[in-house]
Amino acid sequence: MKLVLFDCDGTLVDSAGLIHETMRRTFLHFHKPEPKVEDTKAIIGLTLDIAIARMLGRVHAGDEEVAMMAYYKSLFSVVRQDLDYREPLFPGIRELIDAIGPREDLLIGAVTGKSRRGLNMILETHDFGKYFIVSRTADDCPSKPHPAMVTECCDETGMVPGVTLVIGDAIYDMQMAKAAGAKAIGVSWGYASVDELWNAGADAVVDHPKELLAHIG
Repeated sequence: MKLVLFDCDGTLVDSAGLIHETMRRTFLHFHKPEPKVEDTKAIIGLTLDIAIARMLGRVHAGDEEVAMMAYYKSLFSVVRQDLDYREPLFPGIRELIDAIGPREDLLIGAVTGKSRRGLNMILETHDFGKYFIVSRTADDCPSKPHPAMVTECCDETGMVPGVTLVIGDAIYDMQMAKAAGAKAIGVSWGYASVDELWNAGADAVVDHPKELLAHIG
């Protein structure tokens, strides 16, 4: 039995356009310089207040970041309704989840910097809720790379980190996995470079979802 934990943004779904447009409008509303797409992609995976602080060149989130986070959250669903900013699955993800979801030797979960509401929307939209039996979000745990998301999923399912795989596209996913004692599998189709994933401690990096099957077993 193994526990397989997927990051969401940049791993399961391509949400960069939606996140960047919402972030762009948030920054302009607070009279901040308009962020570049690269700036937004670099923080995807972090808890929102920490992400905004990083984009502003700050180490910690204060009152302004909290206010910007609240505005971002109020705006997100509005931007999402624009058909130009949907969150599609990456090619091959549906086939992968449909292949491993029914297996009795695997438990599948999600560890994400999204809100609980945001994750639930993704799982419902793509009909993945029947497969994902455990999850931790920004509403539940400290921001990645803190290991709590992984260790709490392990505790809830009765699994141990040694038989847990964390699959993600960000350096924070790799760092979180290693901090928890789990195996870290990077994916190259997300928002971090392959070199960044290796340098962050990835045990392997794959170029297509079907390649994950060899690591899942």
